[in-house]
Amino acid sequence: MIRPIDPSFAVAPQIESDDVAEIAGAGYAMIINNRPEDEEHNQPAGAAIEAAAAAIGVSYVAIPITHAGFSHPQLDAMAAALAEASGPVLAYCRSGTRSCNLWALAMAKGGADPDMLKEKAGQAGYDLSGIRPTLDALSRGAAGGAKSGAA
Repeated sequence: MIRPIDPSFAVAPQIESDDVAEIAGAGYAMIINNRPEDEEHNQPAGAAIEAAAAAIGVSYVAIPITHAGFSHPQLDAMAAALAEASGPVLAYCRSGTRSCNLWALAMAKGGADPDMLKEKAGQAGYDLSGIRPTLDALSRGAAGGAKSGAA
């Protein structure tokens, strides 16, 4: 079940390699895998989904998020993937929540307004309240960095 966050980004729970053609047909140009391999016993291998995507010209990026949480390198990798995408992006994990949270954190680090991020996520059924303090701090840090860089 694809949940659009905005016109350029959507999240979904675990996908299968057989879903990739339908995802491409829906207009997604890139798939981002936010699940670590073997998180669950019967989970599809990322390599199989990557191969299915490559076969039909859809970009694939793996940015696994484990129980350890989010790191700045993961936020930076997400921002880079979104910037490199040639069209809309679909990110997936077990439920879609980590993918939504990673998107929001990467966007906040880039200076996006946390209220806007919370609203977009909420419209897709995701609650960013648990990471709101981090969104605020990242957004303030981006604004402060922009100000100091402009001086």
